[in-house]
Formats: sequence, C-alpha cells, structure tokens
Amino acid sequence: MTKTTLICGSLAFDTIMQFEGRFGESLLADQLHKVNVSFLVPTMRTEFGGCSGNIAYNLKLLGGEPRIMGVMGQDSGPYLERLQQLEIATNNILIKPESYTAQCFVTADADNNQINAFHPGAMAFAHENNVADAGPVAIAIIAPDGQEGMLKHAADCFALGVPFMFDPGQQLPRFTAAQLIDLIDKASYVAANDYEIEMLMERTGLTLVDIASRLTALIVTRGEHGSEIYTEGKRIDIPAVKADAVLDPTGCGDAYRAGLLFGIVNKLTWETTGRLASLMGAIKIARQGAQNHHLTLEQIATRFEAAFGYRY
Repeated sequence: MTKTTLICGSLAFDTIMQFEGRFGESLLADQLHKVNVSFLVPTMRTEFGGCSGNIAYNLKLLGGEPRIMGVMGQDSGPYLERLQQLEIATNNILIKPESYTAQCFVTADADNNQINAFHPGAMAFAHENNVADAGPVAIAIIAPDGQEGMLKHAADCFALGVPFMFDPGQQLPRFTAAQLIDLIDKASYVAANDYEIEMLMERTGLTLVDIASRLTALIVTRGEHGSEIYTEGKRIDIPAVKADAVLDPTGCGDAYRAGLLFGIVNKLTWETTGRLASLMGAIKIARQGAQNHHLTLEQIATRFEAAFGYRY
C-alpha cells in the first residue's frame, strides 16, 4: 500500500528581511487609516519556500514520500533542480512560462512578528492541476495555494476518496462561509493556528466543537504554548518543544504539518503524531529560512527521545 503524500500548495521564492526594532513602536494605533511607514532592514536573503515546498522538504527529512502538486513560472529552474536533488517528485509541478513563480516578501521584527507581501504569479493557475494525475496516494493536504485550485483539489480528493487535510492559512479570508463549511465537511483533518481558528469560527458561525465533530481530527497550533488535537470527542494537549534558538518563524507551521502527515500515514498515535509535529517546528525555528535545517532520521529520533522519553 502506498505511503505517498500529495502536497497541494504554493511553491515560492521567499525574500526575507529583518527589522531590528518592533513594529508596534512604529505604528500609531490612531493613525492606522493613513499608514506611511518605512522599516530599515539591514539583512535580506532569498530562500526556497512556498507551503508545498516547505512541507515536502520536512516530510522528506522524516523519511516520508512527498509528491508536490503546484505551479511555477519561467524562473523555476533552480527550484526544480533542488527538488530533484532532494529526490522529491516534480512530475505534478506545472510550469507556466508566461508567469513568474510566486514571490513572498517577509519582514520580521525583533519579536518575530511578520509583515508579508505576496505576489501569487503562477500560483493563480493551480486549478489546472488534477489530483487524479498524481496516481495512488495515501493522503493529501490542501495547503495555501490559488483559491480556485484549493477548491478544485479538495473536490478532486473527495470525489476520489482520498482523505485530506485542509490547511487554509493566509488564504482563509478569501473563502466565503459556505465554501469554508463545504471544505471542512469534505476534509478528514483541519489544521490552523490560533488566529486562523478564531477567524474560521467567526466566518462559519461554527464553534470549535462543531468543527471538530465534522472531522477525524482538528489541530490547533498556539506557538510557544504548544498545540491541541481534537479527535473522537477529546482534546489532546501537545507541549511545545524547546528550540535551540528562536531565529526565524518562517515555515514553522509547514514543518509542523509535515510531522502530522507523517504520523497519520504511519498510523502513529495522535499523542506521538502531535509531539513529532511539535519537534519539527522547533527544529525549523532554530534555523533561518524554511528549508535550511539538515537532520538525519537518527538525529530526529534522538531529539524526539530527549524531549519525550521514548522513540516514535
């Protein structure tokens, strides 16, 4: 039986800038209707990113079998070469030569708050990919991507009987209440951070218990406060793993989701699945960039045992 995980989501280049102050000290609460601010960013770097690329990278570190479904543009060469070197399948990546690959411009402050600007580029053509073209898969994730593509891929998965995780992320505000409820009802799992789950409840009129009751599991992440998994009418609290350093939050949620997907495919308990996801987030935040942490399977297992007292 296949253990391939289909990862539907954005592929992007991230330009990451660091502001040494705090956004809150530069933004006046009573003047937000006419914002005109400039942040001096002494450091800047460009990284490989996008939700599907980040999730696939972390899942590969865990020994998983990721298959990316996404869209890139005329500047895709270096990213495709990298994925091929990592032995991550690129067969279902569509190239749109008239577009640029999506670009994310991230400015982070001293408290790791972020202000992002995102150019979707080729991502807008995500709906031209078909889930059926990926072949047999054990599970899929519908991560932030072109809105039309997210809706199509969810419908594709549902029609094909492929269980999937809905991860609305930054695309959540673009969906109507009816669309969000439909996506929840089609999904087996929903993953959201604390801000997103509040918005999801506000948009849909559903309570947290209502959402969880429609799913196999609802996963809510709360940063340094850990995370919660709601399944079978119970709540499982997952502790945060202490990171070696807190350098860059970009991609931490994607690393966490890779841990979830690995645990689900390999039928780990929810307690172990959540803890592995928590560990992957902590490993990522200690390195700059979303795909620059390099650990072997043994190193990950050792870190897990050190944090939780047993091997997964």
